[in-house]
Amino acid sequence: MSRYYEMKLEIAGFDESRKEAIQQACFEEWSFEQSDWFCFERHADGMRCMEASAQGNLCGGEGEDEFADRISKVIWKANGAFCPVTVKAVYLDELPYESYTMDEEDYAKAMEVKNE
Repeated sequence: MSRYYEMKLEIAGFDESRKEAIQQACFEEWSFEQSDWFCFERHADGMRCMEASAQGNLCGGEGEDEFADRISKVIWKANGAFCPVTVKAVYLDELPYESYTMDEEDYAKAMEVKNE
């Protein structure tokens, strides 16, 4: 069974000289593209970071935690050392949502219609 997700990665404190290798490793593990990546300096601690977000499917019974383990391992291998990795997984098949059905009373209130 395949499940549709948006995965967002934040990689902090990585070796700048290995940035492209890290991104390439991520391309092989998820549906990231070059245009998905954004590099920045975190204001809180001045650490250099990069992040990417892309949608795709987890297959073969793999869970979110297993994906996080798998992608972290390839990032660390490409970086040649530890760097903090954050994976945010959003399950897109059944997002929570609120539903609002507007009736004539809502219309009258919004449009300031007076019943006479």
